[in-house]
Amino acid sequence: MRRYVRAKIEGGTYFFTVNLAQRRDSHLLIDRIDALRDAFRTTRRAHPFDIDAIVVLPEHLHTIWTLPEGDTDFSTRWSLIKARFSRVIEPEEQISASRLRRRERGIWQRRYYEHVIRDEADFSRHVDYIHWNPVKHGWVERVADWPHSSFHQYVRQGWLPANWAVSETIADLDLE
Repeated sequence: MRRYVRAKIEGGTYFFTVNLAQRRDSHLLIDRIDALRDAFRTTRRAHPFDIDAIVVLPEHLHTIWTLPEGDTDFSTRWSLIKARFSRVIEPEEQISASRLRRRERGIWQRRYYEHVIRDEADFSRHVDYIHWNPVKHGWVERVADWPHSSFHQYVRQGWLPANWAVSETIADLDLE
């Protein structure tokens, strides 16, 4: 059996996709957005990193992080975020036998997708993908209508116009 090895770049910038274990009909991440934000905040205080872009959808999230110089440990950060969020969520999820044996909750998928951002073009492509994602999944018709997105910060900073992607076709942004 081949073992998956994650790319580790000191001070690297990474794109992540993190999913709930039971995605169907779940709105847990947006229903409990305050708990998720708190999990991120608490983790960032103990293990700093920059959030370059993020979108939180009902059952998954996408984000780009930049780690501090000399640091490669995004795995600990994700473990802490998932654990902190899980501790405040009422136990209503189905838990498999393997998770019970490991004393795990059944909220998150164990694994997540990560991609090392290679250059500015790769960064821009992934930021666009993150901001377009609520439209792609049919949650809203316009990027600006989704509240749980760094898009609004990008508009405030003047990096994107408020009507970004309204008249454009973003069909080629499918990174998954």
